[in-house]
Amino acid sequence: MAPRKWNRDNWPIAAAMIQYPNLLPDGRSVQDQSVEEWAATLADVVDAGFTELDPTDSWIRLADLSAERLDQFVKLSRSLGLNITAISTSRRSLIDPEHGAEYLAYGHRVIEAAAAVGAGSVSFGFFGPLTEAQKKVLWFWTVDGVKNPDDAGTWQLAVSRVRELGRHAEELGVEVSLEMYEDTYLGTADSSVRFVEEVGLANVGINADLGNLIRLHRPVEHWQEMMAKVAPFAKYWHVKNYNRTEDPASGVIITHPAPLEFGLINYRAAIRMALAHGFDSPFLCEHYGGDGLSVSAANRDYLRRILPRQEGH
Repeated sequence: MAPRKWNRDNWPIAAAMIQYPNLLPDGRSVQDQSVEEWAATLADVVDAGFTELDPTDSWIRLADLSAERLDQFVKLSRSLGLNITAISTSRRSLIDPEHGAEYLAYGHRVIEAAAAVGAGSVSFGFFGPLTEAQKKVLWFWTVDGVKNPDDAGTWQLAVSRVRELGRHAEELGVEVSLEMYEDTYLGTADSSVRFVEEVGLANVGINADLGNLIRLHRPVEHWQEMMAKVAPFAKYWHVKNYNRTEDPASGVIITHPAPLEFGLINYRAAIRMALAHGFDSPFLCEHYGGDGLSVSAANRDYLRRILPRQEGH
């Protein structure tokens, strides 16, 4: 096991951009904004104290910018003291029945963009677009969304497409992290482990976003049991937390977002489990509801208190 590269003071902890939509009130896309307009948004991230950024593609698709525009974005980020440590994708499933091949090609562009901007990690998932029912409720995870088909052929297609992306990423020195998400092929810890083992590449691992699972209003495996299974495969990690209340008598389950240190998952314990298996990847702080960026900043500070004091084992 190689020594860790980082300690609590310099571990890359990025801000997610899920609070910022791609489509603007005036109908334009963030893709088409001026550099000055990008700067106004990124100023929020800087003011929150972040030095790392994940330009999540629900906000901006770096992979779809021209070379000139991508260079402008990178120069802007660096001028603001922001390092692009990873790129996450959202709701662009490689097995989408209509757009799967298109999203595979996009995945290759994401990997190339990551390498071009110096990001060492990318995150992909198999979760689909929000349904109309999910868009109408307060918290979209309280309504069932698109499910991956229970079909061996589609599973193998997913494995082969991830393997293809993984090999491309390996050539460019980029790691691929697959996001745990309900009703997908990474919808449980056991399924996630089985999937990455079938892919069989050292640079392809699991984005242990257990928050996506413990927030569900249905029975789920205990977070500690899930973490024990996925810890050996953990790579770039989206961290968020939720409070969860279960009433066995009525069967009612209620969840809502919580700051990292106050929710159900004990991240001090979860991170130590991953570190014991050599985890050495960046984190991404996410939070839904309220001023999610500020809560993410508080979560970043919590991580810096609990990560190892020194580099190495």
